[in-house]
Amino acid sequence: RRMMPRNAPLVLLAATAAAASSTTLAFTASSPSARRAFASRAIGPASSYAARFKNYHAPRQLGLNMIFGKFFRDISGGGAFAAGIDYSELDHPGQELVKAAEENRVLVTSAENPKLSVATFAGGCFWGLELAYQRVPGVVHTAVGYTQGPEKGPTYTQVCAGATGHTEAIIVYYDPSETGYDTLLDTFFGRVDPTTANGQGNDFGRQYRTGVYFHTEEQENAARARFGEEKLLYSSKTPIATELKAAMPFWPAEKYHQQYLSKGGQNAEKGATETVRCYG
Repeated sequence: RRMMPRNAPLVLLAATAAAASSTTLAFTASSPSARRAFASRAIGPASSYAARFKNYHAPRQLGLNMIFGKFFRDISGGGAFAAGIDYSELDHPGQELVKAAEENRVLVTSAENPKLSVATFAGGCFWGLELAYQRVPGVVHTAVGYTQGPEKGPTYTQVCAGATGHTEAIIVYYDPSETGYDTLLDTFFGRVDPTTANGQGNDFGRQYRTGVYFHTEEQENAARARFGEEKLLYSSKTPIATELKAAMPFWPAEKYHQQYLSKGGQNAEKGATETVRCYG
């Protein structure tokens, strides 16, 4: 789905080199290991989970993304690349997610129903992962979207082109009296190969990187414990590539992406066990 050549960002960057800063040019010419280290740089320590994204700035990465964006706008005249999402079309919880993202906030519980907790996961193509969570008893709402990037209001076209720092992700509203966070982690690791970097299945690129993005200290502790267990399942030569970071603002995807597979006829009933078919 929506694949681009793996070297496409560097090709596009070279095409816009005249607009690049010396820092950007140095990044382009650096070694693959240096580029990976740069791309995976984590948010620095902070006194609270909110502060981890509230004060987060990635000027060099944002500079790269601006160059990509300018290139696409120049060659397309704007068009779909520049067009924003009509968030007014989204069903719940879309509206409260947009409001929180616009205010640079990460939800811990639902604004509409504080009894529901919120969790975020990225597992490659968000269609299949969403259906898997729709089937989990105790999960009340799901939405797909884009997270872990600094840009505001990212669109599918921009994220798919690798022009933002976001990854495709799913946000889950769940009732902790019916299902625990550990169960959500079971669902995640039941679908994701955590040793694959920047992709899953046939989808590759930073926008398909996998991650567990915690909203609370309790989620962080549970996730770190589970990551420790997962590491024991693989050799030291096969490190875990899945990110484990504090959640950043979550921007809902376009309406047609929401519950895509269940709207296409796949079973989303609680406890369903049929194979999830990501492409119909």
